[in-house]
Amino acid sequence: MDTTPDAAEPAAASRPSRRLAVVVLGLIAAAAYAADQLTKLWVTSTMAEGERIPVLPPLLQWYYIRNSGAAFSIGENVTWVFTIVMTVVSVAILVYARRVRSAAWGTALGLVLGGALGNLTDRLFREPSFGMGHVVDFISLPNFAIFNVADSAVVCGVVLVSLLTLRGVSPDGTRAQAPPQTDGATDGDGRG
Repeated sequence: MDTTPDAAEPAAASRPSRRLAVVVLGLIAAAAYAADQLTKLWVTSTMAEGERIPVLPPLLQWYYIRNSGAAFSIGENVTWVFTIVMTVVSVAILVYARRVRSAAWGTALGLVLGGALGNLTDRLFREPSFGMGHVVDFISLPNFAIFNVADSAVVCGVVLVSLLTLRGVSPDGTRAQAPPQTDGATDGDGRG
């Protein structure tokens, strides 16, 4: 019986785990989705549409509206487009999840997926009709859009994706190598 360590074992052990990344992605997506849907249930069952409740005046208030468009009510007449976009984004993340080996990328994509599914649920099942439902928004800051937990999750996920990309962390958990720095040394012929 050969008991010598396999040379592939250290490489496999040092490589980030796909299973961990997918579990993180799933848990974060489920948490974001549940937080979004539970807060929307709370708002719709305790507030009247158009009602405002001061939370931390003047910084924060709950202001229950139903939004047929995107951020800042853009595209109110093409609600179905947002339904398609959220469906495509959700499916793309689920397909891409198999390649993710970084827990940080799992977190980022989980936030985007949970938020997209939260708002997609509203688009599919809220009034006025299937696929064209209005999203429940209620978090209101001064001189800013009114948004919800799903919107926050998507924005946080996209910011995290941007930071990971800027830091050179790829979804498979590896880091991009920085190009060699030149210190102004000459190239052999006396010129810099």
